Amino acid sequence: MRKNQNGKLSGGGIENGNLSWYYDNLPTNCVADWVCAGGSKAGYPQYSHSEGAEYGYKNLAVFYQSCSFDCLFCQNWHYRTSVFSKGRVSAEDLSDHVDAQTSCICYFGGDPTPQLIHALRTSRLTLEKNKDRTVRICWETNGAMNQKLLKEMAELSLKSGGCIKFDLKTFDQGLNTALCGVTNKRTLENFEFLSQFIEKRPDPPFLVASTLLIPGYIDEKEVEKIANFIARLNPEIPYSLLAFYPCFEMSDLPTTSRKHAEGARSAAERAGLKRVKIGNLHLLGDAY
Repeated sequence: MRKNQNGKLSGGGIENGNLSWYYDNLPTNCVADWVCAGGSKAGYPQYSHSEGAEYGYKNLAVFYQSCSFDCLFCQNWHYRTSVFSKGRVSAEDLSDHVDAQTSCICYFGGDPTPQLIHALRTSRLTLEKNKDRTVRICWETNGAMNQKLLKEMAELSLKSGGCIKFDLKTFDQGLNTALCGVTNKRTLENFEFLSQFIEKRPDPPFLVASTLLIPGYIDEKEVEKIANFIARLNPEIPYSLLAFYPCFEMSDLPTTSRKHAEGARSAAERAGLKRVKIGNLHLLGDAY
């Protein structure tokens, strides 16, 4: 720890982040693109530059080289091999990359959770530098962060028109521990905590959920449990069911079949969810 210019203690994560970043033309393949202000008709004109998908604009995609989970099916596992070779980027410098054609920032990874102080600092600087125009602050996360920091994330996203996307990997705590090395207790508690903010800004959707359909592990029954949990909080929460492809420690599994995906969607709808989508359609196997 060291003192900053105001004499207060600050950690290195405030000043520099271990990350990589790139521009992604909108609409992009974001988990929430079908309901967010950058990829749909939602949020116009207050939170979107276009009445529909924001063609001609871009997203600043920020990939943090860290994670608080250790998932056997990690689909971004390559960052682990280069985590110490990436350069450090200050919050100030990162916020400077938000130019006139950048309409949103999305923090993902890995996961932004271990470096949230840096991401929050970047977000505040970005909104301060772009007071007169739309720049949405969005997050894609496992949701296992300190709730005080989560509240700060929520406030920034609500204010800017962004969203928070939770990856609800399982409902069963034992299964989550087996697949990810950690319980999902905090994830579910934090998702429930965020649900109270939905009515503050229903359009565009503030809270979005997704689940990866891992063959042999995340079946219709598990999806139905997750969907029941979500529907109890608010049946309007958008829910994406994502096709799995073999990688990392689960490279011996098949891709998600169409039967699996369609059965999971039906289970989620039976649970009462009104906005369910199958994502990564190009990955679905044809087998029934």
